[in-house]
Amino acid sequence: MSHIRVRFAPSPTGVLHIGSVRTALFNWLFARHNNGKFLLRIEDTDKLRSTEENTKSIFEILKWLEIDWDEEPVIQSNNIERHKAVAEDLVKQGKAYYCYCSPEELAAKKEEALKAGKSYKYDGKCRGCSEKIAGKNPVIRLKADNVGRTTVDDLVQGEVTIENSQMDDLVLLRSDETPTYMLSVVVDDHDMGVTHVIRGDDHLTNTFRQIQIYRACNWDIPRFGHIPLIYGPDGAKLSKRHGAASAQDYKMLGYLPEAISNYLLRLGWSHGDDEVITRTQAIEWFDFDNVGRSPSRFDMAKLQNLNAHYMRERDNKSLLEYMKPFLQSELDAEQERCILAGMDSLKERAKTILELVDAVQIYMGAPGRYDDTCLKYATPQHLKLLDEVIAIVNSMKSLNEQALCDKVKELAKNHGIKLVEIAQAIRGALCGKLISPSVFEIIAILGKERTLDRLRAYIKHYQN
Repeated sequence: MSHIRVRFAPSPTGVLHIGSVRTALFNWLFARHNNGKFLLRIEDTDKLRSTEENTKSIFEILKWLEIDWDEEPVIQSNNIERHKAVAEDLVKQGKAYYCYCSPEELAAKKEEALKAGKSYKYDGKCRGCSEKIAGKNPVIRLKADNVGRTTVDDLVQGEVTIENSQMDDLVLLRSDETPTYMLSVVVDDHDMGVTHVIRGDDHLTNTFRQIQIYRACNWDIPRFGHIPLIYGPDGAKLSKRHGAASAQDYKMLGYLPEAISNYLLRLGWSHGDDEVITRTQAIEWFDFDNVGRSPSRFDMAKLQNLNAHYMRERDNKSLLEYMKPFLQSELDAEQERCILAGMDSLKERAKTILELVDAVQIYMGAPGRYDDTCLKYATPQHLKLLDEVIAIVNSMKSLNEQALCDKVKELAKNHGIKLVEIAQAIRGALCGKLISPSVFEIIAILGKERTLDRLRAYIKHYQN
């Protein structure tokens, strides 16, 4: 099946929706699994809403997710003359016609049909018009085949059939000579040699209309596959009101590309009970037999768990490099050393890069403020205990984690209190909050001078 050619055709009228990213991923995996080609087309014919910024963002997100394309991206607006020529040629062949009905006339007919409780369909009034009338700007309509049935053998949905009588004479070229979406998509897919059109199932009705254009042009009809949409937890189509809806949102929220890819793959496709699936496995296993026909529900908790898994899997240096754009200041060599030394413990507690960025602050400088929860461990008794901890740290030539723990345990025993009482006071002093990895690990990483400075600052703050 090496002849397979699929395409992803986003519109740069907005940011790339996470559902569109899944469509791109499914296309890409299908192509890679079959040694085929994955093509990219930017559908920018809506000049009022399309932006260069959105086009650039599409490229960046696909590269971030390592969804690479095999040929130069096609820019749809460059093909408008070709689209127009196809429409005019269909008129010459008698398969399309000029329509001079005004928008007002059509609106009145539509309103009349609705009042009568009927669905509106263009009545074919101008079907016999094959000549242009001077001084008038017609649209070009396709002469739809309205007899018999059309069946699509869909890769996901199975066989879907409609009565051709439902088809109307769709507009191919508007009165300002701009091509419609229906025409542009078909012409571009044909010219790009697309063999399989894989997209959201909200396009299923479009498919029957586009098949009519393929037939009128005597072109090979590609195979179609329509993937169910992604819904939010409430069963409504996933949107901004569910939180993040664009791929850029998830990137900025601190999700790794490998986690996003793995999660989207499992959102509507399965391979047994496998949850964590590598890119190599995905390419090897992907097919449409295991794509579900029902909508998927986005589960943020599952995404977070996958992200936490991939954060733990990442090499610490790679993870730090990924984190750097999220940090508010550049790291010096000593800060990098501390973060890398503490990374194994820190990443065990984080589910996103943003959480990890918050966690590494303990190694980027002394606390700027102390969390209100620290007050519980800032009593005169706790501050006296911290004085004794300072003495212990001062007395040690080497800040060995286990040796520190043993000495502070002994201090707690001598005072008849639990180790956690002293540990929490130390944690508040070092971190400004009461959640962190082992305080003895933190002391060993920070070193004597910084540890003593933070302990003394804490005591001074609460004594005042």
